[in-house]
Amino acid sequence: MNIVGLSRRIAVNKEAIRVIGSRGFAAGGGKSKKGPKGGAGDAPKTSTLSNELKSTTVYGANILKDGADPKILADSEYPDWLWHLLDKRPALSELRRKNIETLPFEDLKRFVKLDNRARIKENNAMKAKN
Repeated sequence: MNIVGLSRRIAVNKEAIRVIGSRGFAAGGGKSKKGPKGGAGDAPKTSTLSNELKSTTVYGANILKDGADPKILADSEYPDWLWHLLDKRPALSELRRKNIETLPFEDLKRFVKLDNRARIKENNAMKAKN
């Protein structure tokens, strides 16, 4: 009788573990509610701006409450430095290989800045080890 009672308790305990350990979900089922025709809410929205307006203004660049979006100007009306902002500049390793005396001022300034930054990082790493 002890074995039969023990086996019933094990069976009951396993069932209780399954019930307690199971994950419950919120009411409402697995499907989410979409548009009235079932999925119409996922359709991409088309812009109401005309193509002409898109090609002449920078849409969304206005930061002022009462301002208007800026117009796109001809390339000649922008300053020269603007076109060099995305040019690749030499890395520290490349600047170290060059002769410092022959570097242009901008590259020399960049070399000093990057070299100081590397030296500071090295000193901080040494202090962290000690």
